[in-house]
Amino acid sequence: MSAVPGRSERLSPNQLAKQEQIVEAARVVLARDGLAGCTVRAIAEAGPLTKSAIHYYFADINLLIDRAMAAHVNAFLDTMRGVAARHDDPETRLWAVLEAYLNTFVDNANVAFLWFEYWIAVTRSDNPDAIEAMLRSATELLTELIADLDVDDPRAKARALLSYLLGAIMQQRVRRRPFATLREEIRALCLT
Repeated sequence: MSAVPGRSERLSPNQLAKQEQIVEAARVVLARDGLAGCTVRAIAEAGPLTKSAIHYYFADINLLIDRAMAAHVNAFLDTMRGVAARHDDPETRLWAVLEAYLNTFVDNANVAFLWFEYWIAVTRSDNPDAIEAMLRSATELLTELIADLDVDDPRAKARALLSYLLGAIMQQRVRRRPFATLREEIRALCLT
């Protein structure tokens, strides 16, 4: 069991369920309204919850937003693992995941905006730990996928690939390019 942030007592199973309900409501609000729209009032309305319950479990709205964003990223990475599981061939698996990864952001503009909005906010607040954990999780997935290919230093390649993907997400919002074009760039950058 974990303690409520700012409180010393342990949470009961019911309290843990309430805390997760709050995180889920925050996820809904973040996806719908973005970071600026993720207020205690909006989360309470999405719950339905009381504002006092939200304040009881999360004395700091930023901690709640960090948890909700981590839940978004974990769900996204689970989806990518599901894509990978559908393919036996390591190279086919990698390309399927990368195409699904990029398409998620192209098909859902709010996802891309939320990710970068959050990134900027945590950087401005000088709290990079939350985003670092999310980047580490994404890098681990890419490392697993690349390790099955015959390349040197899969972890370094995964870090380079993640950097490329983050840039490609924004570029695809401005000027969409076919995945075949991106695939050749990725191959030259990371898989040679």
